[in-house]
Amino acid sequence: MDIEVGIQEEDMEGSWTLLSWLASCVMVFGGALPYVPQYQEIQRSSNTEGFSTRVCLLLLMANILRIFFWIGKQFELTLLLQSVVMIITMLAMLHLCCNIQQANRISTNQHHFTDLDLRYFWSWSAFEDYLLFCFAFTVLCAFLTLLLLDSVLFVEGLGSLAVLFEAMLGVPQLLQNFHNHSTRGMSVKMVLLWTAGDIFKTTYFVMNHSPSQFWVCGAVQILIDIAILLQVLFYGQDIRVKLG
Repeated sequence: MDIEVGIQEEDMEGSWTLLSWLASCVMVFGGALPYVPQYQEIQRSSNTEGFSTRVCLLLLMANILRIFFWIGKQFELTLLLQSVVMIITMLAMLHLCCNIQQANRISTNQHHFTDLDLRYFWSWSAFEDYLLFCFAFTVLCAFLTLLLLDSVLFVEGLGSLAVLFEAMLGVPQLLQNFHNHSTRGMSVKMVLLWTAGDIFKTTYFVMNHSPSQFWVCGAVQILIDIAILLQVLFYGQDIRVKLG
Protein backbone atom coordinates (compact mmCIF):
# COMPACT_ATOMS: atom_id res chain seq x y z
CA MET A 1 0.00 0.00 0.00
CA ASP A 2 2.80 2.36 0.93
CA ILE A 3 4.52 1.54 -2.36
CA GLU A 4 1.38 2.42 -4.34
CA VAL A 5 0.99 5.71 -2.49
CA GLY A 6 4.65 6.49 -3.14
CA ILE A 7 4.25 5.80 -6.87
CA GLN A 8 1.15 8.01 -7.02
CA GLU A 9 2.99 10.83 -5.26
CA GLU A 10 5.91 10.50 -7.68
CA ASP A 11 3.50 10.58 -10.65
CA MET A 12 1.78 13.69 -9.29
CA GLU A 13 5.13 15.35 -8.64
CA GLY A 14 6.28 14.48 -12.17
CA SER A 15 3.05 15.85 -13.68
CA TRP A 16 3.37 19.06 -11.67
CA THR A 17 7.00 19.45 -12.78
CA LEU A 18 5.97 19.01 -16.42
CA LEU A 19 3.13 21.55 -16.10
CA SER A 20 5.47 23.99 -14.37
CA TRP A 21 8.03 23.57 -17.17
CA LEU A 22 5.36 24.10 -19.85
CA ALA A 23 4.07 27.19 -18.03
CA SER A 24 7.61 28.57 -17.93
CA CYS A 25 8.04 28.00 -21.69
CA VAL A 26 4.74 29.80 -22.36
CA MET A 27 5.92 32.70 -20.18
CA VAL A 28 9.26 32.97 -22.02
CA PHE A 29 7.94 32.83 -25.58
CA GLY A 30 4.23 33.60 -25.18
CA GLY A 31 4.79 37.33 -24.88
CA ALA A 32 6.28 37.44 -28.39
CA LEU A 33 3.43 35.52 -30.08
CA PRO A 34 0.94 38.43 -30.33
CA TYR A 35 3.34 40.29 -32.60
CA VAL A 36 3.45 37.53 -35.21
CA PRO A 37 0.03 38.43 -36.76
CA GLN A 38 0.87 42.16 -36.56
CA TYR A 39 4.22 41.51 -38.26
CA GLN A 40 2.42 39.56 -40.99
CA GLU A 41 -0.21 42.31 -41.37
CA ILE A 42 2.48 44.97 -41.88
CA GLN A 43 4.30 42.76 -44.39
CA ARG A 44 1.07 42.08 -46.28
CA SER A 45 -0.14 45.69 -46.44
CA SER A 46 3.28 47.42 -46.62
CA ASN A 47 1.76 49.98 -44.27
CA THR A 48 2.73 50.73 -40.66
CA GLU A 49 0.15 53.43 -39.88
CA GLY A 50 -2.15 51.10 -37.94
CA PHE A 51 0.57 49.97 -35.53
CA SER A 52 2.12 52.32 -32.98
CA THR A 53 5.87 51.77 -32.77
CA ARG A 54 5.75 53.43 -29.34
CA VAL A 55 4.53 50.04 -28.12
CA CYS A 56 8.05 48.88 -28.99
CA LEU A 57 9.54 51.84 -27.10
CA LEU A 58 7.67 51.00 -23.90
CA LEU A 59 8.45 47.30 -24.10
CA LEU A 60 12.14 47.86 -24.84
CA MET A 61 12.49 50.21 -21.88
CA ALA A 62 10.44 47.94 -19.62
CA ASN A 63 12.46 44.83 -20.40
CA ILE A 64 15.86 46.54 -20.22
CA LEU A 65 14.86 47.89 -16.80
CA ARG A 66 13.59 44.44 -15.78
CA ILE A 67 16.99 42.90 -16.58
CA PHE A 68 18.71 45.38 -14.28
CA PHE A 69 15.99 44.82 -11.66
CA TRP A 70 16.89 41.11 -11.79
CA ILE A 71 20.53 42.00 -11.09
CA GLY A 72 19.46 43.77 -7.91
CA LYS A 73 16.68 41.37 -6.91
CA GLN A 74 16.93 37.94 -8.48
CA PHE A 75 13.39 36.71 -9.17
CA GLU A 76 12.44 33.81 -11.46
CA LEU A 77 14.91 33.10 -14.27
CA THR A 78 11.86 32.58 -16.52
CA LEU A 79 11.02 36.29 -16.35
CA LEU A 80 14.60 37.24 -17.17
CA LEU A 81 14.57 35.03 -20.27
CA GLN A 82 11.18 36.49 -21.22
CA SER A 83 12.75 39.96 -21.22
CA VAL A 84 15.54 38.87 -23.57
CA VAL A 85 13.05 37.29 -26.00
CA MET A 86 10.82 40.39 -25.89
CA ILE A 87 13.72 42.75 -26.62
CA ILE A 88 14.64 40.69 -29.69
CA THR A 89 10.98 40.66 -30.79
CA MET A 90 10.61 44.44 -30.47
CA LEU A 91 13.79 45.04 -32.44
CA ALA A 92 12.47 42.76 -35.18
CA MET A 93 9.20 44.77 -35.29
CA LEU A 94 11.12 48.06 -35.49
CA HIS A 95 13.38 46.69 -38.23
CA LEU A 96 10.35 45.76 -40.35
CA CYS A 97 8.62 49.11 -39.72
CA CYS A 98 11.76 51.05 -40.66
CA ASN A 99 12.15 49.09 -43.89
CA ILE A 100 8.49 49.67 -44.85
CA GLN A 101 8.64 53.37 -43.98
CA GLN A 102 11.84 53.86 -45.98
CA ALA A 103 10.28 52.15 -48.99
CA ASN A 104 7.17 54.36 -48.72
CA ARG A 105 8.95 57.61 -47.85
CA ILE A 106 8.46 60.44 -50.36
CA SER A 107 10.25 63.22 -48.49
CA THR A 108 14.06 63.26 -48.50
CA ASN A 109 14.18 64.70 -44.96
CA GLN A 110 16.05 62.44 -42.57
CA HIS A 111 15.74 62.44 -38.78
CA HIS A 112 18.29 60.75 -36.55
CA PHE A 113 18.77 60.04 -32.86
CA THR A 114 21.99 62.05 -32.84
CA ASP A 115 20.07 65.18 -33.92
CA LEU A 116 18.69 65.32 -30.36
CA ASP A 117 15.50 66.88 -31.73
CA LEU A 118 12.63 65.97 -29.39
CA ARG A 119 10.05 66.74 -32.08
CA TYR A 120 11.11 63.61 -33.92
CA PHE A 121 11.78 61.38 -30.93
CA TRP A 122 11.02 57.77 -31.89
CA SER A 123 10.26 58.88 -35.45
CA TRP A 124 13.75 58.39 -36.79
CA SER A 125 14.63 57.44 -40.32
CA ALA A 126 16.90 54.43 -39.78
CA PHE A 127 16.79 51.28 -37.68
CA GLU A 128 20.32 52.06 -36.45
CA ASP A 129 18.95 55.11 -34.61
CA TYR A 130 16.67 52.89 -32.53
CA LEU A 131 19.59 50.56 -31.78
CA LEU A 132 21.65 53.57 -30.70
CA PHE A 133 18.89 54.71 -28.34
CA CYS A 134 18.65 51.22 -26.81
CA PHE A 135 22.43 51.14 -26.35
CA ALA A 136 22.46 54.58 -24.70
CA PHE A 137 19.56 53.66 -22.41
CA THR A 138 21.25 50.37 -21.44
CA VAL A 139 24.55 52.13 -20.65
CA LEU A 140 22.71 54.68 -18.49
CA CYS A 141 20.88 51.91 -16.59
CA ALA A 142 24.12 49.96 -16.15
CA PHE A 143 25.92 53.01 -14.76
CA LEU A 144 23.15 53.84 -12.28
CA THR A 145 22.77 50.20 -11.22
CA LEU A 146 26.51 49.86 -10.60
CA LEU A 147 26.45 53.06 -8.57
CA LEU A 148 23.30 52.37 -6.54
CA LEU A 149 23.05 48.57 -6.44
CA ASP A 150 23.16 48.51 -2.63
CA SER A 151 20.15 50.83 -2.38
CA VAL A 152 16.94 48.87 -1.81
CA LEU A 153 14.93 51.96 -2.79
CA PHE A 154 16.73 52.19 -6.15
CA VAL A 155 16.34 48.48 -6.92
CA GLU A 156 12.63 48.52 -6.06
CA GLY A 157 12.29 51.69 -8.12
CA LEU A 158 13.77 49.86 -11.13
CA GLY A 159 11.20 47.12 -10.74
CA SER A 160 8.36 49.60 -10.37
CA LEU A 161 9.45 51.56 -13.46
CA ALA A 162 9.79 48.35 -15.48
CA VAL A 163 6.27 47.19 -14.70
CA LEU A 164 4.87 50.72 -15.12
CA PHE A 165 6.23 50.91 -18.68
CA GLU A 166 5.01 47.39 -19.43
CA ALA A 167 1.57 48.11 -17.97
CA MET A 168 1.26 51.08 -20.33
CA LEU A 169 2.27 49.18 -23.47
CA GLY A 170 -1.25 49.21 -24.89
CA VAL A 171 -1.73 52.96 -24.35
CA PRO A 172 0.14 54.09 -27.54
CA GLN A 173 -1.99 51.71 -29.60
CA LEU A 174 -5.13 52.98 -27.86
CA LEU A 175 -4.16 56.58 -28.67
CA GLN A 176 -3.16 55.68 -32.24
CA ASN A 177 -6.58 54.16 -32.85
CA PHE A 178 -8.27 57.22 -31.32
CA HIS A 179 -6.18 59.57 -33.48
CA ASN A 180 -6.95 57.57 -36.65
CA HIS A 181 -10.61 57.09 -35.64
CA SER A 182 -10.01 53.58 -36.91
CA THR A 183 -8.31 50.30 -36.05
CA ARG A 184 -7.41 49.63 -39.68
CA GLY A 185 -3.92 48.16 -39.94
CA MET A 186 -3.95 46.92 -36.35
CA SER A 187 -4.15 43.18 -35.93
CA VAL A 188 -7.11 42.21 -33.73
CA LYS A 189 -5.41 38.84 -33.29
CA MET A 190 -2.52 40.69 -31.65
CA VAL A 191 -4.84 42.32 -29.11
CA LEU A 192 -6.71 39.08 -28.42
CA LEU A 193 -3.39 37.35 -27.79
CA TRP A 194 -2.33 40.29 -25.60
CA THR A 195 -5.47 39.74 -23.52
CA ALA A 196 -5.05 35.97 -23.25
CA GLY A 197 -1.35 36.35 -22.43
CA ASP A 198 -1.97 39.03 -19.82
CA ILE A 199 -4.60 36.90 -18.08
CA PHE A 200 -2.23 33.90 -18.12
CA LYS A 201 0.81 35.77 -16.84
CA THR A 202 -1.13 37.61 -14.12
CA THR A 203 -2.35 34.23 -12.87
CA TYR A 204 1.24 32.93 -13.12
CA PHE A 205 2.56 35.87 -11.07
CA VAL A 206 -0.03 35.35 -8.32
CA MET A 207 0.51 31.58 -8.12
CA ASN A 208 4.31 31.92 -8.05
CA HIS A 209 4.29 34.74 -5.48
CA SER A 210 6.19 37.05 -7.83
CA PRO A 211 6.90 40.62 -6.65
CA SER A 212 3.62 42.54 -6.37
CA GLN A 213 4.72 44.93 -9.13
CA PHE A 214 4.27 42.12 -11.68
CA TRP A 215 0.67 41.12 -10.98
CA VAL A 216 -0.47 44.74 -10.61
CA CYS A 217 1.07 45.39 -14.04
CA GLY A 218 -0.80 42.41 -15.49
CA ALA A 219 -4.14 43.58 -14.13
CA VAL A 220 -3.69 47.07 -15.64
CA GLN A 221 -2.73 45.55 -18.99
CA ILE A 222 -5.90 43.45 -19.07
CA LEU A 223 -8.03 46.60 -18.63
CA ILE A 224 -6.19 48.39 -21.46
CA ASP A 225 -6.56 45.34 -23.73
CA ILE A 226 -10.32 45.38 -23.14
CA ALA A 227 -10.43 49.11 -23.96
CA ILE A 228 -8.69 48.47 -27.32
CA LEU A 229 -11.11 45.65 -28.15
CA LEU A 230 -13.98 48.02 -27.39
CA GLN A 231 -12.43 50.46 -29.89
CA VAL A 232 -12.64 47.74 -32.55
CA LEU A 233 -16.37 47.46 -31.90
CA PHE A 234 -16.88 51.22 -31.60
CA TYR A 235 -15.19 52.07 -34.91
CA GLY A 236 -17.40 49.48 -36.56
CA GLN A 237 -14.93 47.69 -38.81
CA ASP A 238 -15.64 44.22 -40.10
CA ILE A 239 -14.01 42.05 -37.44
CA ARG A 240 -14.18 38.96 -39.61
CA VAL A 241 -12.00 40.67 -42.22
CA LYS A 242 -9.55 41.91 -39.60
CA LEU A 243 -9.28 38.47 -38.05
CA GLY A 244 -8.64 36.99 -41.47
